[in-house]
Amino acid sequence: MLQSADDIRLLNEKIQNASGFVSKINEELGKVIVGQQTMIERLMIGLLSNGHILLEGVPGLAKTLAIKSLSQTIQAQFSRIQFTPDLLPADVVGTMIYNQSKNEFYVRKGPIFANFILADEINRAPAKVQSALLEAMQERQVTIGDTSYKLQEPFLVLATQNPIEQEGTYPLPEAQVDRFMMKVVVGYPSKAEEQMIIRQNTQNLQFETINAVATTAEILTAKELVRQIYVDEKIENYILDIVFATRFSEKYKLEKLKPLISFGGSPRASINLALAAKAHAFLNKRGYVVPDDVRNVSKDILRHRIGLTYEAEAESVNVENIIDEILRTVHVP
Repeated sequence: MLQSADDIRLLNEKIQNASGFVSKINEELGKVIVGQQTMIERLMIGLLSNGHILLEGVPGLAKTLAIKSLSQTIQAQFSRIQFTPDLLPADVVGTMIYNQSKNEFYVRKGPIFANFILADEINRAPAKVQSALLEAMQERQVTIGDTSYKLQEPFLVLATQNPIEQEGTYPLPEAQVDRFMMKVVVGYPSKAEEQMIIRQNTQNLQFETINAVATTAEILTAKELVRQIYVDEKIENYILDIVFATRFSEKYKLEKLKPLISFGGSPRASINLALAAKAHAFLNKRGYVVPDDVRNVSKDILRHRIGLTYEAEAESVNVENIIDEILRTVHVP
C-alpha cells in the first residue's frame, strides 16, 4: 500500500506523541535492571507487535526480574509459572471443580489469565503442558470444559530455557518453537555493569520502587500505530530475500551454506521479521521501516527457525554464523 509523504509525516507526529511511555518504562526498568538493554528492547518489540519471546540464558541474568518489572510499569497483571516434569495442563489453563454443597461445577481459571506470563524453564514440562501454553499463545483463548475464554490484551508470554542443564528436559519441537516471535540469547553483563550489580545488591537493603508509568490503553493504541507503519516494497523484498536465502541459499550466491542448512525459515519468519522491524521503527519514533530495523531484529527472528545439518555441527558452524553470512551477502536496498 503506497503512502504519500504527508501520510508518513502525519504518522510520524502520531508516533512522537504516542511513544512517550517508552522512555518512561526504560527509566523505571533502569532502577532495578543494570544493562541488558537488548533484552528490554526485545520485550518491548514483543509487546508492541503481539509476539511472544523465548529467552535463553544461564540463571541469574534478570530474566524473571525484567518481565515482572515490565508488568509493574504498565499496571498489568503478572503470572509466573514454574514448569516442572509433574506439571499438568490444568495447572496452566485452569479446570472445572465440583462444588458439593451447590451440586454444580464451577471454573477455576489458571495463571494463564494474566497480561504477562513468565513460563520459567518451559523445556522442563512434558509435551501436553507445552501444547496447552502454546495453544493459548496462538489462539489467545483457553477452553475449559465446553466454554472458551478470551485472554485479555495485552498478552505477552516470556518463556525461558536454560541452555546448560539438559537432563530431564523436554526440548520444544521445531513447530512449537516457531510460535515464538523471537528467540533472544541473554548474555553476561560487562565488568562495569556487574560491579554496579554488586553494589546495588550489597549496599541497598531494598530495591527502588517501580512506578506504573503507562496504561494498557496506551499500549493498545501503540500496537495499532505499529501496524500502520509504512514498509516500502523494496524493504518487503529485502525481508523476503533474507528468509528465502535460508531456504534456497544457492540462488543468492551462498552455495557453501546449502549443505549446512537442513531447513530454512517458515512464512512466520517473514511475517515476524516485518512486524518486529515495524516495532523497532516505532521505538525509534519513525513512521517507516529502514533496512537497519530489519537487520537489527534478524538474528532474534531467525535463530530458532533455521535447522542445521550434521555437517554444520561437524564443522562447528552455528546459526549465528549462517545469519551473519546471509546479511553480508543479501543486497541491501
